[in-house]
Amino acid sequence: MSSFSNVTADKKANIYFDGKVTSRTLHFEDGTLKTLGIMLPGEYTFNTGDKEIMEIMSGEMEVLLPASEEWITIVGPQSFDVPANSAFHLKVKTVSDYCCSFVK
Repeated sequence: MSSFSNVTADKKANIYFDGKVTSRTLHFEDGTLKTLGIMLPGEYTFNTGDKEIMEIMSGEMEVLLPASEEWITIVGPQSFDVPANSAFHLKVKTVSDYCCSFVK
């Protein structure tokens, strides 16, 4: 899916890691949330409350998922799932465009 319909977008940006990762939150009519954003090259650790589906539309990164000792390479378009109540690590190699879906 390349676009979303019938959503409300927050004007205020979510800004992390001194502006190297940014996103905007989308609210869907059924109550679900997604964020659309950009990650600049760098290394980042994110903590999750809900399960997340990370869709990388463009860009390249290495991902270390919870309970794994092996980094995996993601090149957009590609996605990966992150379990709820966990942390995951990213080594972003190129500017990356992403969509994060939060699964309750």
